[in-house]
Amino acid sequence: MYTYNKFGSRNSSSSNSNSTKSSTLQSVQSNHRIEKSSGKNTTQVELDYCNNYVHSGIPSTKYIRNVSNPVEGYPKLAKLHQLKRQQIKKHALKPYGYRVSTDRIVPTLNKWIEVYGLKFDVIMIGALIENQFILPILNSIPIYKLCSKPGFLFIWSTTQKIQELTKLLNNDNFNKKFRRSEELIFLPIDRNSPYYPGDYGSGDLESLPLFERQQWHCWMCITGTVRRSTDNHLIHCNVDTDLQIETPTSKKNANAVPEAIYRVAENFSNSNRRLHLIPSKLGYDTPIKLRPGWVIMGPDVLINNFDPVTYNEELYSKSMIKYKQTGTGGQASGGYNNVTTQFLVPQTTEIEDLRPKSPTIPAK
Repeated sequence: MYTYNKFGSRNSSSSNSNSTKSSTLQSVQSNHRIEKSSGKNTTQVELDYCNNYVHSGIPSTKYIRNVSNPVEGYPKLAKLHQLKRQQIKKHALKPYGYRVSTDRIVPTLNKWIEVYGLKFDVIMIGALIENQFILPILNSIPIYKLCSKPGFLFIWSTTQKIQELTKLLNNDNFNKKFRRSEELIFLPIDRNSPYYPGDYGSGDLESLPLFERQQWHCWMCITGTVRRSTDNHLIHCNVDTDLQIETPTSKKNANAVPEAIYRVAENFSNSNRRLHLIPSKLGYDTPIKLRPGWVIMGPDVLINNFDPVTYNEELYSKSMIKYKQTGTGGQASGGYNNVTTQFLVPQTTEIEDLRPKSPTIPAK
């Protein structure tokens, strides 16, 4: 007969299970192993966090040491993050909020486009709430007119809503212009987190699966052509990881979207026009905090201070302006018939030296 203790080790009988656990096993967090001692011999056994979760209810994310500072031990990357934060803060527009009811979101966006000619380079849709998939509204958003080209779309979903998100992105409104590029994951640290997904509509804990699907998915889609090797004025790849884990700080300062995800979008795209669209009400437990450099739009936005004219004026004063000619046929034949304006966060030589780059292919 075999029994398993909470560390996943198998013992020959149940009588010595507790004594073995207390006297011969100790957790070593530095390498995620446990040591099993027998007389003078010591062996290392893998620590099974899945088995540990079954017995203790403590998720494996509790044992990750560098959650609060993911760049710990990487001085060049830590310096890059610091320089990027300073540069983004220096050129960020003041935080803007626009409070509008859900049924007025689409008409308001159409007015911004037609009357003021507004476009955004980075658009985020949704927040860490489960009641945001209002498909009639999302299907009607003039996303292909609202987003510049090239531009970047970040859209949120839980694991349970992936099918709805796929259906949304496959309709003509999105599929015309956008292609899915990356998938970001945000992982709440435990069930007490304000970002923890709901209980699948059931209050009975016994009906829940043993390992819950607690991830949040943020799909990044791109419109236009962007090459990491040549378009370094537009994007900086591989500055952050695709997996972000909740920190104790983010738990205390809860927001509709964790600050870490905002930072990923800001570090990746060097564009200065950013819109966050939250189409549904969030409730009192999930506040919306305005963020410098972003226009946040939704029915629960508390500060309503957005004015398109003032916003455009501030864009020109805070951004590096770059004009790009678009069209076909070449300059000699007069094919360049459109000029687009790019509002960018200027980058320094030090940032350029530190940031990760694509490997260069030597000429043959």
